[in-house]
Amino acid sequence: MSQSELFDRTAIARKLGRLPVPVDDFVTDLIWTDLIERLDAVTRTFEKALLITPLSHQGRDRIETVSQSIAPTRFATLDGRDRTGEFDELPGDFDLVISLYDLAITNDVPAFLRTLGNRLRPDGLLVAAFLGGYTLTELRDAWIEADAERFGGAALRIAPMIEMADASALLQAARLGLPIIDLEPHTIRYAHPLALMRDIKALGGSNPMRNAAPGLVTPGHLARAIAAYETRFGDPDGRVRATLEIVWLSAWKPHESQQKPLRPGSAEVSLTRILKDRS
Repeated sequence: MSQSELFDRTAIARKLGRLPVPVDDFVTDLIWTDLIERLDAVTRTFEKALLITPLSHQGRDRIETVSQSIAPTRFATLDGRDRTGEFDELPGDFDLVISLYDLAITNDVPAFLRTLGNRLRPDGLLVAAFLGGYTLTELRDAWIEADAERFGGAALRIAPMIEMADASALLQAARLGLPIIDLEPHTIRYAHPLALMRDIKALGGSNPMRNAAPGLVTPGHLARAIAAYETRFGDPDGRVRATLEIVWLSAWKPHESQQKPLRPGSAEVSLTRILKDRS
């Protein structure tokens, strides 16, 4: 593993491998349900489809549902847990590639997207979902406050996440066209910050980074983070809020049959004239 790599993929695989099957994971439930709805809305027949996710071992029934939804001639799955993130050994020639979660725990996102694009046939579709940049922002802020008191600065506790504003540029850099990016925000409420932290650990989502926060968390340090969370993000009924963002990306491998933007200056009616007519 390179010293420059942010995510410890070996540790991620180990944590996910210890999860019970099936796992009660409402976040993954949201993503699987939404994926099927999105694929149902695509008026295309896919012959060869590939699904990549570090949780493929947890959702055989869900994978079967996705396969039935798109009814491809060939449907392959790839477990992303043990990969470095670049997936150089992926087979090619798919007309649909689906990536769930991996973009959020990939060390080289541009290279990963280029690899996925290279595995698509012309006019093939990429669909990806991952946790967005403001996910768990409340927990991050609470730990920053607690860490500043103990260490004099912030420690690496919650992984940095891709901002929605960067997603379109990443798709264009991967030479994928007609990009669509949308965000599904959710506010989840917990009885106590500890209940949120236990949920994260139970779902295998605890610190995935190679250079994790130093030292063990002392009871006093944990209490300070909890107090900061309750003070800043508590509701009048005593519960606390947590933000969940699910970002969805879709883009197509370029093909001559696809709609193309008009050439600048090729419009037959000027915008100035239209605006004058409406004044």
